[in-house]
Amino acid sequence: MTDSAHPQPAAPSAGLSDAGRPVAFRWPVRVYFEDTDVGGVVYHAGYLRFFERCRTEWLRSRGLDQQTLLDRHAIAFAVRSMAVDWLAPARLDDLLEVGFEVREARRASMKGVQRIVRADDGALLCSASVRVACVRVPDFRPVAIPDSLLESLTA
Repeated sequence: MTDSAHPQPAAPSAGLSDAGRPVAFRWPVRVYFEDTDVGGVVYHAGYLRFFERCRTEWLRSRGLDQQTLLDRHAIAFAVRSMAVDWLAPARLDDLLEVGFEVREARRASMKGVQRIVRADDGALLCSASVRVACVRVPDFRPVAIPDSLLESLTA
């Protein structure tokens, strides 16, 4: 049974970015009380968690998951840098669509853009550019993304 306050994960969907370009992946996120301050507004660091969830689900949509990357390849993807613009507040019970799109893939890193929009009116709330590095676990030194993974990540 689905409940509008607790959305079920949806399949990745194509949509339009604020600039009218296709977005490669979108993931629904509901704003819960734990995400907000006393005024019912999402705390700024909460947006980073939403972005992380989206990138994780993007990996999963390509048949990969964090544990498999660790177990089979002894690698992880770590955020190296991120520039974030907070444009409007998300509030308690809002249903959000968090998007991720790869813009550039290199041997050991990827650059992408992320956006958070409110589902009911399409308002852009937050956008970010992110650089994610492939690192070897446990020393967290940069390492090349295995060719088989790089193909599936950029398909």
